[in-house]
Amino acid sequence: MVFFQPLWRRIAVTVFCFVWALYEWATGSSFWGIIALGMTGYCLWALFYNFEPISPDEHSDGE
Repeated sequence: MVFFQPLWRRIAVTVFCFVWALYEWATGSSFWGIIALGMTGYCLWALFYNFEPISPDEHSDGE
């Protein structure tokens, strides 16, 4: 995905999901905490472990 090519965006989305999970656990909503923690795990897998960067010659801006 072109949107997630910058590293800071991948980190920001992952940290957001983790903080959301912490918030849900702190407020007593363990169901939503588990859901957000699962989203964090998916972010780690998809955006870091399994991520394939697009080289500049493969990326086109629709031109």
